[in-house]
Amino acid sequence: MRGLRRAARLETNGRRISARFTTARLVIFAGALLGAIIPHKIGWTVFGNLVLASGFILFLIVAWYHNRLEDRLHRLRRWQGIKRVHLARLSLKWAEIPLREVTVPERHGYARDLDLAGPRSLLHLIDQTICSQGRQRLASWLLDQPPPTSQWSSRQALVRELTPLSLLRDRLVLEAQAMEEADIDGRRLLSVLQKRVDDAGLVPMLVTESMLALTTAALLLADVIAGLGNYWMLSFALYAVLFLSVRSRSEEIFDHAQSLHLQLERLSAVLGYLERRSYGATPHLARLCGPLLEQQSSPSRLLKQAASLMNRLSVRAHPLVHYLINAVGPWDLVHTYHLQQLQDRIASVAPLWFELLAELDAASSLATFAHLHPTYLWPTLDHPGGQDNGDRPRLVAEGLAHPLIAAAVRVANNVTLEGRGRIFLVTGSNMSGKSTFLRTIGINTCLAQAGAPVCATVFRWSLVRIGSCIRVDDSLDGGLSFFYAEVKRLKTILDSTRDQEGPPVLWLIDEVFKGTNNRERLIGGRALITALASGNGFGLVTTHDLELAELEQRLSSVTNVHFQETVVDGALHFDYRLKPGPCPTTNALRIMALEGLPVEHAEPAPPR
Repeated sequence: MRGLRRAARLETNGRRISARFTTARLVIFAGALLGAIIPHKIGWTVFGNLVLASGFILFLIVAWYHNRLEDRLHRLRRWQGIKRVHLARLSLKWAEIPLREVTVPERHGYARDLDLAGPRSLLHLIDQTICSQGRQRLASWLLDQPPPTSQWSSRQALVRELTPLSLLRDRLVLEAQAMEEADIDGRRLLSVLQKRVDDAGLVPMLVTESMLALTTAALLLADVIAGLGNYWMLSFALYAVLFLSVRSRSEEIFDHAQSLHLQLERLSAVLGYLERRSYGATPHLARLCGPLLEQQSSPSRLLKQAASLMNRLSVRAHPLVHYLINAVGPWDLVHTYHLQQLQDRIASVAPLWFELLAELDAASSLATFAHLHPTYLWPTLDHPGGQDNGDRPRLVAEGLAHPLIAAAVRVANNVTLEGRGRIFLVTGSNMSGKSTFLRTIGINTCLAQAGAPVCATVFRWSLVRIGSCIRVDDSLDGGLSFFYAEVKRLKTILDSTRDQEGPPVLWLIDEVFKGTNNRERLIGGRALITALASGNGFGLVTTHDLELAELEQRLSSVTNVHFQETVVDGALHFDYRLKPGPCPTTNALRIMALEGLPVEHAEPAPPR
């Protein structure tokens, strides 16, 4: 907030100075005009010309400083916008946080259940990427889990190194958005830079048109000086025919040039900033950005040249100017040739630039998330040097809370899952927090495996595959009923636990078989939990069927826990605290009665 207030004061002072510059430019213009007209009227022609020239030079100097000031004010306003978005992320003001579209596979195993993408999601909260490839990289870190142990270690080290570097992270966003807020389309830029302008007849045509243009200029000069005649019209006509015949070949180049030269300039500014940095205190960042520093030609300079060529080719958007310039010489062919030469130089190294930018872009988003939440914990990975699946998988969390719930209202809980087949059977009343607890475990595990800090005071875990069945919808297009869709999801989870070689599965199953009747739900629930208990993984299953609590006596790996409500002054109150044992109460009839529905009075279920 202090930084924003200081920026606001700087902007106010800047606007005041800008207004003075505007006034000065008007005064200089008027003074120079009057200072030239009056001496000319009285015959002091030389003095009038001197005043006009001096005024013109002074006007250009003042205009140059004025433009520099306006550019700085523009960047200051952009910086203020970046900081305001950070504040919105802190207070979860979703309407003020930009929402970027991320492609999620239609049948992804846990993305929708854990609110990873879409409005008011984890990606909505943390995504401040500047390029399309960076956004997809960030999404892949959350959606394609778990990563290899070595990859996770280097990723978390990079994110932790970037966390205190708020100036670097904000500067990357500022450089990328200085001209426009649109993302840098990395894939399209890379495609254009790699797709060579390959025209076998380009060089012969360029030489031919250049010779005709020079011949036309020489004949025209000879006609003006010596009255040679209009022979220049013949060479110009031939030049015009050739120009019109090859004009269609540059259509694709023009389309790219018109839309991409600004993006190339922004990318050049981002890489230029990284090239100028010192990396002595940041070894992981230095390793990532090494390719920018080791090359003989500066990547930012090469991209700036490409942007300049694209900008010159985009003159075609103005037909009159385009024809006039090409009438003098083969403007299109000259710049197409230079673009071809530049592509030959950078086609092989450009993928490396975009790769490191995507990695840095995604890591910067996670680092900003960590910087904005300094109380969040950096999780500890068990068996960091061993097998990814481990002999005894573990998830131990204390003070675990949901990062998408405001700090003032979220409730933290503890959970410990150790060993394959370990199951917490969670019972509890409606609205008591069972589903949110599953999502809390899942979303924090996703954050941990992505290399980010977690909303907890203790978090130690083994790398896991995540399988969830929380939100299940029927599908009219697919012809699936709710129950059948649920069965397919559960079958996928069960099949994944039978893979004994891969990492263990963390399963999060909410209201098992809620799409069928009580008897079949109970039978199916017992069978599923028994099968999961012998699989490669651990997890939680929530249910309203208190009869399933008996599995604790039959299976040593099953533990009963519950959430419970209290009634105060005839109203339900929830503390959202996880407690041991099965739930001793139910609240469905109470909720019906509180909402005015007719219900038969029933004795509460005895404590178990």
